[in-house]
Amino acid sequence: MEQANVQTSELYTLQLPSKMDSITLLEQLIEEIADKHHVEEDTFANMMTCLNEAAINAIVHGNKLDESKKVIVNAEVDSKRIVWTITDEGPGFDYNNLADPTAPENLENLTGRGVFIIKHLADQCIFNTSGNELELHFKI
Repeated sequence: MEQANVQTSELYTLQLPSKMDSITLLEQLIEEIADKHHVEEDTFANMMTCLNEAAINAIVHGNKLDESKKVIVNAEVDSKRIVWTITDEGPGFDYNNLADPTAPENLENLTGRGVFIIKHLADQCIFNTSGNELELHFKI
């Protein structure tokens, strides 16, 4: 009897305290996964940018820099894609009603571009209903 082709994936997880220097641990994980799975440079750059934005948003806006709260980062890697999930312990936000950072009145704002950037660089971007969990897909 022949063996069916079973899709296998590898799982990675990080629990980050809600402080800015936790980003270093995330960057190390991104580099480790990219090296191990031979992720191309442009995809690596997009992942690094998106995950930095998502984690900083989770730390600052979601968990309000409360170090007792965690940001959970999971990665599921198979032969075709990497799916990242970033979850914070905050109440979430209305991701459907964000100001357009490309609108003339917002062009000079120093903040407010993170979700816009993430949506343009990830292959797929899915928020949970409350907005405190983000799933990002990258083809590899």
